[in-house]
Amino acid sequence: MSDYILEMRNITKTFPGVKALDNVNLRVHKGEIHSLVGENGAGKSTLMKVLSGVYPSGTYEGGIYFEGEECHFKDIKQSENQGVVIIHQELALSPYLSIAENIFLGNERQSNKIIKWQDTFQESKKLLERVGLKDSPETAVMNIGVGKQQLVEIAKALSKDVKLLILDEPTAALNETDSENLLNLLLELKKQGITSILISHKLNEVSSISDSITILRDGQTIETIDTKEEKASEDRIIKGMVGRELTSRFPERHPNIGETVFEVKNWNVYHPQQRDRKIIDNVNIHIRRGEIVGLAGLMGAGRTELAMSIFGKAYGKKIDGSLVKNGQEIQANTVSEAIENGIAYVSEDRKTYGLNLIDDIKRNITLANLKRVSKNTVIDENKEVTEAQSLREKINIKTPSLEQLAGNLSGGNQQKIVLSKWIFTEPDILILDEPTRGIDVGAKFEIYAQINELAAEGMAVLVISSELPEVLGLSDRTYVMNEGRITGELTREESNQESVMRYMTGSGGASRANAN
Repeated sequence: MSDYILEMRNITKTFPGVKALDNVNLRVHKGEIHSLVGENGAGKSTLMKVLSGVYPSGTYEGGIYFEGEECHFKDIKQSENQGVVIIHQELALSPYLSIAENIFLGNERQSNKIIKWQDTFQESKKLLERVGLKDSPETAVMNIGVGKQQLVEIAKALSKDVKLLILDEPTAALNETDSENLLNLLLELKKQGITSILISHKLNEVSSISDSITILRDGQTIETIDTKEEKASEDRIIKGMVGRELTSRFPERHPNIGETVFEVKNWNVYHPQQRDRKIIDNVNIHIRRGEIVGLAGLMGAGRTELAMSIFGKAYGKKIDGSLVKNGQEIQANTVSEAIENGIAYVSEDRKTYGLNLIDDIKRNITLANLKRVSKNTVIDENKEVTEAQSLREKINIKTPSLEQLAGNLSGGNQQKIVLSKWIFTEPDILILDEPTRGIDVGAKFEIYAQINELAAEGMAVLVISSELPEVLGLSDRTYVMNEGRITGELTREESNQESVMRYMTGSGGASRANAN
């Protein structure tokens, strides 16, 4: 009997005008952790959708062999019945249901169409113990963090007697601690005989945990690395992904920093529901023309809440303090007022807050500044196409047409559309919240280069990132937050992972930011 639990042979999948997969081959050993890597648009998620039945048998060419038997999955239900379970990057949990209800949703413990609640909660408790989650099965999913929600998804997979677990970017939205816990769980599941396929852009995690690594590029299989025979360093993986050596993760920066453009003074924000809970506490920051300023902090430090409260008070209640632009106090009480005052905010959640996924690229690009492509409230479609095409070329959005729906593009290209949309508003202050989340190393470099270029054109840029190397690699100066307060301000020369981490955990001592 074959040592492979899965073989995908000569898989080809075509969409209108695009060959997403071209004769791809993938072989996965039983009981291993097998990583699947590649740039955005390489075909990773498409291949897993073919495997799991999202794209049913008959819509692609080639063969799938699971445990030695050829499979023709018509839908996800069929693949799950065989023990193939996929956890997508966008978690499929209902926030209003309990953990137990989510675990058995669609797979209910019932008798004569009546749910057996005692069995549901007892089995949920056992599954939660297996994944190391101590919360009560009766807890509503909305009341637990993203890291714990990932564990609920894995418990849900275990309830279906999973043999092959596919995880698509499982740590993209997690902090370091939650990421480490999840990877340790995969190692524990491996001991229990469960095979995993991991799709991830975090190459340090891939190289540390994988038994095998398959690299896809432009819809084709490039190679599979057996980590027992060959050390798979990040540089080695990157070379396979992009087809060349990547000598630096960040473009060279030669800043030309001018006068102070934007100041946030004595800024306080309270929780939108818990009115007596202060989320942002007396924050003072400033950004100069042509400067890239980093904002670092652990999850829950208040970075996104600060950014959204600045951007038209999109978050929080009882907000006080002042915003100063070019020495003059401005009012930004709504998103429209913020945009009119030259402030732009690229959200950390591009699919929910950044894009209209069912509309085309050109409309997404012009959406935040329709005045620029309209006359007497009527949109000039020719001008809209011209402006969108100009930004498509400037930002290097890879697409066959501006008519393509935003939802059909890779994560890297979607992020470029969001960036283009806000550049189209001609801002003076650009706030970027997790600008490269879930994006491959090649697309990251392109976005870093665009950020540098925007700063060189005189824009003041604030970058929020949970990846410390990104903050350090991009920023001319870094603010650090902890529990809603600025705990440190560091120049590029003073910034390193150790110094920033001290301020992130509140152990950095007195900060120059507060002293000023």
